[in-house]
Amino acid sequence: MNELKISKSELKLDSGEIANISYNETDDILEIVFNGNKPATGIELTDNILLRVDRKTGQAASLTILHFSILTERTEFGPRSYALDNLDELPEDLRELVLRIISTPPVNQFLKLSHFQESPTKRVSFTYVETYPSC
Repeated sequence: MNELKISKSELKLDSGEIANISYNETDDILEIVFNGNKPATGIELTDNILLRVDRKTGQAASLTILHFSILTERTEFGPRSYALDNLDELPEDLRELVLRIISTPPVNQFLKLSHFQESPTKRVSFTYVETYPSC
């Protein structure tokens, strides 16, 4: 049986707040908890990225990234990007909240948001995982 390898640390965010970061090397999972662990709604941004949102405060509670080392690999053309297809299934108010959370601190230190204009009326959202110095 493989030995479970987990590293934990605190990271001072650009906002001055502290996030708790836990990386499970064995399973290649990175978890970032913002402002302590509190009840929140989990939203699958992709098959490998889970954002937990405190709907009362409109803030991110945590971010979990499965297959972290794969999602942060660079290609010859830049970072790997992932379509946020699961957002289409959310109610509009929750989708807008999630997009705001992804595009503002502290989440935007770890996920970057971009869009592809498929047609004049349809925009597809994408994200890529930013490697942070302590991750």
